[in-house]
Amino acid sequence: MMKYAIYGAGSLGTVLGAYMTKAGVPVELVNRNKAHVEALREKGAHVGGTIDMTVPVKAIFPDEMEGIYDVIFLMTKQLHNREVVEKLLPFLGEKSVIVTLQNGIPEPLIAEIAGPQRTIGCVVEWGATLAAPGVCELTSDPDSMSFHMGRMEGITDEQLALVKSLLETMCTVEIEENLLGVRWSKLLINATFSGFGTVMGGRFGDVAESKEARPYVLACMKECMDVGRAAGAVFAPVQGKDITKLFYYRNGLKKAFASFLLPIAMKKHRLIEPSMLQDMKKGKPCEIDAINGVVCEWGRKTGVPTPVNDRIVEIVKKEQAGELPLSKENLKLFSDLR
Repeated sequence: MMKYAIYGAGSLGTVLGAYMTKAGVPVELVNRNKAHVEALREKGAHVGGTIDMTVPVKAIFPDEMEGIYDVIFLMTKQLHNREVVEKLLPFLGEKSVIVTLQNGIPEPLIAEIAGPQRTIGCVVEWGATLAAPGVCELTSDPDSMSFHMGRMEGITDEQLALVKSLLETMCTVEIEENLLGVRWSKLLINATFSGFGTVMGGRFGDVAESKEARPYVLACMKECMDVGRAAGAVFAPVQGKDITKLFYYRNGLKKAFASFLLPIAMKKHRLIEPSMLQDMKKGKPCEIDAINGVVCEWGRKTGVPTPVNDRIVEIVKKEQAGELPLSKENLKLFSDLR
């Protein structure tokens, strides 16, 4: 019998685990949060928001893992990826795979530790929040959800097909040959909407619908595109739309058109609350260095200036240190970048 685990089953992992379990897939939801695990054990996983379902699930703590897992979906924050992946090695067999659904560009480090033949990358095109122990809210419309998956060298067609079938218990899965391009497209979305959402203390819709924020939002997107292209990425479509054609600008007319499109493009995902903001509200360190920080890092490597992303990192770190509030008033701190 095949064995599966979702390691780091927080908001996204719990929702995925509920869908997989409901479809008859025996998956273990692994989490360190005692209250969350106990609630999942006692009451099942309740998913509200744009849907409403309660599913009995198998929830365990990391020290309760045993045996060999055929697939481990990795959904922890990637701040401690080296330590986490090294701890997972004893649970991997010769044909086992780690599927990273994390933000940023995590595949190279995971492949370095576990081997490229055990590494699959997957981009999540939907959002969720953890409302209470055992209770999550899906914040994307069910008809707009998707996964975009790509493999590292050595992954077989059989392994890829298995993972695809598991994820399809929730929503559409696209197999991407251009994994780097998919990652950069998702990084652009996260750096922009998670970055500014955290700066403003709001959701994706608050960012897209703010006329005050839009000039900086578009500048952030443009920086990400310039850096990604300089790094050799060919940006992949996002849910069938070419974001570079829609939002890249070289003149005022195209910039005005891109500004008009922003709230329309985010309409079905407007309720997503950035994971970084969720972390800060819980007093946890956030992933700013793995999101906007990656854009800044590659900007330095490629010689592309990233003033907006640099400022986002600076502000979020000050918010995290308690030096700034989580407020849309922080937009004023970008005024010199107009």
